[in-house]
Amino acid sequence: MTKSLVDGIGQLFILAYKEDTTQLASFFKQVGCDVEVLRQVHRPEYKTYSPSYLCLLNHRQAWERALLSEQPTLIVEADFVPVSNFAQLPPPYDPLDQQLGIAWLYTCAAQIYHITDQGYAEGYSTSMVAYVVTKQSAWQLIELAEGVKADPGPETYTPWDSGIEYYLRDRNFHNYVPWRNYGEHGGIPNPEHRQNNLSTTHRADVLHGPLAFKPSYQAVFKERAYGRVKGLGRLFLNKYLRAAVLQGSVHPGRLLWFALGRQLTWRL
Repeated sequence: MTKSLVDGIGQLFILAYKEDTTQLASFFKQVGCDVEVLRQVHRPEYKTYSPSYLCLLNHRQAWERALLSEQPTLIVEADFVPVSNFAQLPPPYDPLDQQLGIAWLYTCAAQIYHITDQGYAEGYSTSMVAYVVTKQSAWQLIELAEGVKADPGPETYTPWDSGIEYYLRDRNFHNYVPWRNYGEHGGIPNPEHRQNNLSTTHRADVLHGPLAFKPSYQAVFKERAYGRVKGLGRLFLNKYLRAAVLQGSVHPGRLLWFALGRQLTWRL
């Protein structure tokens, strides 16, 4: 019998700066997670750093802690809003996979490449709102952080999160995206995205269940409808499942069922 995601996680870190994490931490403690909040301490030299690099530093802090755990580590940002049935959900990755790289619980600009014999989806996502790593993949991500530090450096914006899937895949890790999202991104848009002509808002396209509590953003119905419509648009525009991937697949039926079936819900 497949264990729940919560049963297979060794530790959970909530990444924050000044945000109130009381509600989020309380929820995870109630579902049985070993929770610790990692807050970034401001330093004088950070004044000229890009917010994207400061975000990377916070995630790196969690990756360094992940090196100490033999079990996978769950990392969420302070504005993650989990679904209420989080404790009952299975892992979105193969628990027996010794080459587990990263498994997203919340996806943005997701794509699927392959459905395993066990039914797990290997694919791409950006955004680091909620994800799972292992000690082996965390070490590689620390190396990635060192590379960003060297070039382009702390003061320059870099979409480092968009390259993680490629980085780990090139090092023979398997990266997974979920059947449906385990929660929502409840935060406000990153101002650097607008400055660099990127999408200013991202929401979960399909949720695994009702949210455990209300996100911080206003007009919840409108924002959730936006996420659903955008998700359907990416599906029908062949962005979630690209035609070339489908045509080259040994099991195209698995890909089609995964891509279409996950959208068959009235839930916003």
